[in-house]
Formats: sequence, C-alpha cells, structure tokens
Amino acid sequence: MEKRKEIAVGGQAVIEGVMMRGPESIATAIRRRDGSIELKKQPFISITQKNKFLGLPIIRGFVSLIEMLKIGISTLTFSASRWELDLAMEEAEKGIQKKQRSAFRDKLEEIFSYIFAFGMMALLFGYAPYRISEWMKLSGLDFYFNLLAGLIRIVFFVLYVWLISFMKDIHRLFRYHGAEHKNVSAYEKQSALKIPQIQTFSTIHPRCGTSFMFFVLLISVLIFSITDTIVSMLIVKGIIPLYIRLGYHFLMIPFISGISYEVLKFSGKNINHPLVKVMTFPGMALQRITTQAPDDDMVETALVAMKAALDMDYSEHQVVELN
Repeated sequence: MEKRKEIAVGGQAVIEGVMMRGPESIATAIRRRDGSIELKKQPFISITQKNKFLGLPIIRGFVSLIEMLKIGISTLTFSASRWELDLAMEEAEKGIQKKQRSAFRDKLEEIFSYIFAFGMMALLFGYAPYRISEWMKLSGLDFYFNLLAGLIRIVFFVLYVWLISFMKDIHRLFRYHGAEHKNVSAYEKQSALKIPQIQTFSTIHPRCGTSFMFFVLLISVLIFSITDTIVSMLIVKGIIPLYIRLGYHFLMIPFISGISYEVLKFSGKNINHPLVKVMTFPGMALQRITTQAPDDDMVETALVAMKAALDMDYSEHQVVELN
C-alpha cells in the first residue's frame, strides 16, 4: 500500500454525523433516517496560513480556536437542520401535526440559550471557583488560591461531562466522536481504510479537544499564579480584589489558549515521550467518557467525511452530495 502523506486531520462529532477538516477542505457527513449519507463539503484554508503574523506560535493557537468554534457552531447548526427534517418526516408519517413556530421565536430562544450557556460558564468556571478560594482564606496566597480554583474548575468540568453522558442524544454524539477518532488513527497509522480495520483502533486520541480543555485548565493555574504574584507585589501591593482578578484573568484567556495549543501540537508529535504521556493522561482518561464505541454505520459516516476532507475517493460509499 502506498504510504500516505503526513497530514494533520481532525474534526468533531455533530448530530448524527461527523465533521472533518483537511488541509484545504471541511467535510460534514450526516447519516439520515433512511440510512443514506449526506455530504456537505466546502473549501477552507486557515487564516493562520494566509497571514504570517497570525501564524506565529501562540497567536495561531487562539486564532485557530476561534476558527474552530465558528466552524463547530456552523456544522452543528447544519446537522441540527438535517435532524429536524428527519423528525418532521417521522411525525408526518405518524400523522402528528405540530403548530408552526415563528422564525422570530426560534431566534429569540437561540439567543437566550447562548446567554444562559455563557452565564453558566462564567459562574461555574469563573466566579464560583474564585469565591470558594476566597472563602478558604487563600486570597493572599496566590499559588494556592489558583491551585484550588483550578481544581474546582476541573471537578466542575468532569462532573458536567459525566452527567450529560447519560443523555441519550449526547451518548450518540459521543459514539460519533469515537468514530472520528478511530478513522483519524487508522489514517495516521497507515491502516487500510476499511470499516473492519478501522474498528480495531481505539476511540482515544491524544490531539482531541478534550485534552486541549485539560491543558487550558492546568496551564491556567501556572500562568494565573505567576501573574497574580506580580500584580499583588508590584501593583496592588496586597490582596487582589476578586473582580480585578477575574477581569485580567479573562483577558489572558487568548494567551493561555495559545500556549495550550502549542502544548497539544507538541504532545501529538511526541506522544511516546514519558513526560508527554504524563501531561496527556488526564485528557485521555476523560475521553473514556467523551468517546464511546461506534457501530459500523457511524464509522462509515466518519470515513466519508475524512475522505472528502482529504480529497480522497469515496465513490464506493452511497453518498448524496449537497451544494
């Protein structure tokens, strides 16, 4: 078999499907209710490759994060629209008539859901950990303050992921996540891209976004501790007020995400190094929740997305291509 090029490929699970990103394309494959696979492919080249400044280390990490958030929301919205079509067809077959909802109401609910999600994120990962650290009388001990706040964030994050994993729809999403990882590993290991061979690979992958989140949480403890020490000694010259601490910590998120991105890239290229194994262990352990064993249909769906994103031939699969 001809040796494949070393191309970084990855993506995310969406509703009843998988999005894959290649060097010049993004492809989203959705398994429809009738068993067919719908494929939406679009060209995409990161702005970090077009702009030298935005492609610099650390800077490229935050820019890439914003790009992937934008792509992720777009592909999730697309997959949700296909799911709604299937649901409407199923209800029509059963003779269920639903009252038409106005576009304004749908948009309003969407806006409120984003506000609620952002508010909960700010509460659980911002205000609450710092308030608890204050209650523990650690405000004057910057390292221990941030260490406790960081541990609380990790507990909240793991607990949140564990709780939502019991939801039926989320469990299916995690199975597609597993299908994505199996395909990426098969490609990287030069394996035959056939379903039986792909199924032999693990659902766990070191470059997963779950690992990235853990890097962010862990690295933030170190960076915030150093920054707080400098601020308390040279600027405030005492205990830092909670809201001031929250304010500049929030402004440092781009820097921390940029460093986390570089650490993730390094770990992906040096996964067998003992230190890297220690660093990636928490994120890979959490993937035992965020990835689940996929069935063959899920693996095939992810395979179609990956082949399309890498401009490989996928004609052997029954695919409906969307414009």
